[in-house]
Amino acid sequence: MEIKNNGNHDVNYGLIARKTIENLFDTFQTSKKGLSEGQAIRARNEYGDNKISYGKKTPFFIEMVKAYITPFTLVLIGLGITSFITDVVIAAPEERDFFGSCIIFAMVLISGTMTLIQSVRSNQAAEKLKSLVKVTATVKRKNKYDEIPMEEIVCGDIVKLSAGDMIPADIRLIATKDLFISQSALTGESYPVEKRSEAIITQNHSETSYENMVYMGSNVISGSAEGVVIGTGNRTLFGNVAGSLSSKPIQTSFETGIRKTSFLFIKFMALMAPTVIVINGFTKGDWMEAFLFGLSVAVGLTPEMLPMIVTTNLVKGATAMAKKGTVIKNLNSIQNFGAIDVLCTDKTGTLTQDKIILEYHLDLSGEEDDRVLRHAYLNSYYQTGLKNLLDVAIIDAAKEELDTKEIRYKKVDEIPFDFERRRMSVVVEDTSGKTQMITKGAIEEMLSISSFVDFRGTVTELTDEVRQEILKKVSELNEDGLRVIGVAQKTNPSVVGEFSVADESEMVLIGYLAFLDPPKETTKQALETLKTHGVGVKVLTGDNVLVTQSVCKQVGLGTEKLISGEDITNISDQELSHLVEKYNVFVKLNPHQKQQITRVLRENGHTVGFLGDGINDAPAMKAADVGISVDTAVDIAKESADVILLEKDLMILERGIISGRETFGNIMKYIKATASSNFGNMFSVLVASTFLPFLPMLPLQILFLNLIYDISCVSIPWDHMDREYLDEPKRWEASSIGKFMIWLGPTSSVFDITTYLLMYFVICPAVIGGEFHTLTPAQQVAFIAVFHAGWFVESLWSQTLVLHALRTPKIPFIQSRGSFIMTAITSLGIAVGTVLPFTNFGQSLGLAALPTDYWLWLAATTVSYLALVTIVKRFYIHRYKELL
Repeated sequence: MEIKNNGNHDVNYGLIARKTIENLFDTFQTSKKGLSEGQAIRARNEYGDNKISYGKKTPFFIEMVKAYITPFTLVLIGLGITSFITDVVIAAPEERDFFGSCIIFAMVLISGTMTLIQSVRSNQAAEKLKSLVKVTATVKRKNKYDEIPMEEIVCGDIVKLSAGDMIPADIRLIATKDLFISQSALTGESYPVEKRSEAIITQNHSETSYENMVYMGSNVISGSAEGVVIGTGNRTLFGNVAGSLSSKPIQTSFETGIRKTSFLFIKFMALMAPTVIVINGFTKGDWMEAFLFGLSVAVGLTPEMLPMIVTTNLVKGATAMAKKGTVIKNLNSIQNFGAIDVLCTDKTGTLTQDKIILEYHLDLSGEEDDRVLRHAYLNSYYQTGLKNLLDVAIIDAAKEELDTKEIRYKKVDEIPFDFERRRMSVVVEDTSGKTQMITKGAIEEMLSISSFVDFRGTVTELTDEVRQEILKKVSELNEDGLRVIGVAQKTNPSVVGEFSVADESEMVLIGYLAFLDPPKETTKQALETLKTHGVGVKVLTGDNVLVTQSVCKQVGLGTEKLISGEDITNISDQELSHLVEKYNVFVKLNPHQKQQITRVLRENGHTVGFLGDGINDAPAMKAADVGISVDTAVDIAKESADVILLEKDLMILERGIISGRETFGNIMKYIKATASSNFGNMFSVLVASTFLPFLPMLPLQILFLNLIYDISCVSIPWDHMDREYLDEPKRWEASSIGKFMIWLGPTSSVFDITTYLLMYFVICPAVIGGEFHTLTPAQQVAFIAVFHAGWFVESLWSQTLVLHALRTPKIPFIQSRGSFIMTAITSLGIAVGTVLPFTNFGQSLGLAALPTDYWLWLAATTVSYLALVTIVKRFYIHRYKELL
């Protein structure tokens, strides 16, 4: 038996599709009368409920712990405790200050809360599936049809389907009449597909290609059917989609970057802090003071405001992108958005308009002919059955191109569509009493009932030669991705009683109708723009080869080779990893294959975005670094997405990618500039601690210096990026931060050390009146205060101004200038730090007023420092090919 106990084994669709109806009934212990209540209970026990399970939910408490306890928040918590100890516990009562520790713990709270919100949101996609399947179905139980909730359906139930129904489970058909199913949400196919119970299945295909199977998540366009339920709940194809959505989310490149960056700072702290403690303990003799100073060095090494800077950047980026038609659901996805180097997209509705249109109405010589459109309009307009997408396209085209108000006919009779004939006819009468039978349908069937052809108004006999010419023309249209049907007519058909199929004979074939799901007008330009910005596009669609080839040609992908889902069904991931790099267009894919290709691309080192709008796209969107959907998508696709476009337009996507890169660039400005300058400062402290007879800066001074600097950095999200930076995808590489620190950090140490020498041997002796070792204890305290003030101001100036030097590969202030907001706020920060030694608050921090000649030395030091940074920056860019 193919299905076992409560869904522990998958449905073998191929085997079931090839069973006879009798064997099918035996397999599921059912019959044409349906199940009895007892049989239904046994089936439910054996095969399980028709409910989608969404995986074992993680308790909220565990989600909360994971959100608040991460490597980075642990660093912040440690810094917060350190700040609390230095500012509160060991501080004198009148000097206790909760401000620094409160800020740090607030950052932990903000960062953790945002993570928790995103964790809760990630489960909403699977929950949304429930609202899609809250329907009833017509089920035969004890030889009587009844409407029952979909959840109560079991394997073996006989289900009746009719136009408009949602398929409530996976079903093997046992009787059909003119059944057309829309599988676009499940497979991506543009057109409805015909299903028939009597189809002969000779070999295995992809599950959705079996003509005698229908699947949960699709719906009936027209016709009716009966079938046996062969898969419920988790064992349906739809259930597999739900299962993939409830799985653990992938770790994106942004999350990996944050994690690696956190560990990088931890490594530097673990190396520098103990070294500083040991050196100062031995040289100064006060181990407690050395310990507190070492902890303050650890604080100084870490960009405490990183969570706030990152969050501010992301929020500002999300706001800017919303104005450009892009809604960001997951803030962390903004960086990933800018890092995308491969965009995988479904074809239907993303590259195309997701609307079947009548592209051509041609006479038999291949020329546009309104007469063909008029006859097709009469056929579609006057039929009483459910009008399918092709009928709607014909009627829409006629209203645009013809004066339909002047077409005055009355309907006489009709011969409905059925699968065997693959055509339908109407008989209409005009105002003069002339009647016409108008038939449209598949070309082969139309040729079989036509005895004549109409070439430009001349009716001639349909010969074999003419038949071959017609088939050749239709084949050419098919190769262009067009679906072609024929139109024929017969004037004043004679009939006794009602018209019947027998009257569809000796028709005159007058022309073709060619349909297409056309590409959007902006698609070609968007693909070219994405390419210029370093983003490769891969088409992953469930549609067929001919339609996909046609669309690809029209949007500029005409030279691409295609590979189908059947070709990759049984290959290994290693083989697939080569194929995904070689091919850019994949057709006839099922949802699992889309997900598999997306995953393999990520494993190959790409940052992958997936743009889709159907149920069949949801697993791939979940597997991508960035899941992208549109506002008109099905709920499950929107809930799976990180980013939602308010219009199905790739140009909006391109603008979003640029905004993502700008946001990421501003984050990198803060991290790299701050990490390198902090590293340089702490390296300077290490050197000074070895030779100075006192601490080069007090712990409280280091913390306050960092506070002024970090507040200045709040302006970075309002800065802009050089245009050249936005041309290529940007990945978060933690290793590049370490290289940047080692290369650019010591540049500040050069001038820190010159400042030490200047303050210790020149300025402080001149202000106080002697060298340090010759002074009284009171004079030494004054000497140290002037020294601390000199290095405090120099460190603030160099650390803040270097932001402007490191924000661009160009010459700062000349070739590239920061935004007005960034320039104003960083200038204000420098001004506050500069006047601080002259204030009572500054003196309470252990700083003293600086002499006039200090400022000349400071100006020379700052200019020299920025010049050296610019030179080293050039060497760094030459070596590593990038700055940020």
